[in-house]
Amino acid sequence: MAGTLGLALVRGVAIALVVALGATRASAQTAGTAHHHDAAPSAKAGAHKRSDNEVAADPSRAVDETMAGTMAANPHMRMSPMRAASRVDSARAAQIVGQAREALAKYKDVHVAERDGYRMFAPGIKNQPVYHFTNLRLAIRERFKFDPAQPSSLLYKSNPDGSLRLVGAMYTAPKDATPEELNARVPLGIAQWHLHTNMCVPRLTETARWKEVSNGRPLFGPASPIATSDACDKVNGKFLPVVFNWMVHANLYEPEVWADHH
Repeated sequence: MAGTLGLALVRGVAIALVVALGATRASAQTAGTAHHHDAAPSAKAGAHKRSDNEVAADPSRAVDETMAGTMAANPHMRMSPMRAASRVDSARAAQIVGQAREALAKYKDVHVAERDGYRMFAPGIKNQPVYHFTNLRLAIRERFKFDPAQPSSLLYKSNPDGSLRLVGAMYTAPKDATPEELNARVPLGIAQWHLHTNMCVPRLTETARWKEVSNGRPLFGPASPIATSDACDKVNGKFLPVVFNWMVHANLYEPEVWADHH
């Protein structure tokens, strides 16, 4: 039972991240940024301080405002250390991309991906900027072995006609992986991995609390200013020091392969 409850809690957090981080990715891409936002929407001309009801009705705006700025400055995101790229790094990254493109080309047909065990994550959430199709078996396997040809998730974007086009893959590593272990998978001189951290979420039986707002900000989740266990206890939430594992996106069929748009 404890395992089932834990899985349900993580699923709730995951859906919140899809909504919140998806909105932030869309904002970043619209602004033409790769690793940061140029300015928070609240700084735009004519912006006004919104009421708690407005925030509750449009949480994606609050996410954009809260997560504006560099990813490294975000208390809910930990980035892997950056390194100067070497020729060896570049060659190894190119090899990873080559292997992945060749192996994953068949998944340009999303039905083939589904046939091979990839399932859309949070299918009930419409108009996601990037759809993650995750293979749970490979996600578990990836804790122990990195294979460019078998990522834990495939990344798709929606075409104007509603069909999906393959844009890349997401690879993962154990949440306790060291920088050297991350570098052994994808060189840190080429790409930065990210880890979702310090999240305060509602308790499992209080899912309605996801809508709560305080001082114009969501009380829970990736847009909340709460980033410590003590502060989370004060609102009777559940504190998660780490959510999921280390992740890195390889936008295999996009201009910037290793640029991660959060």
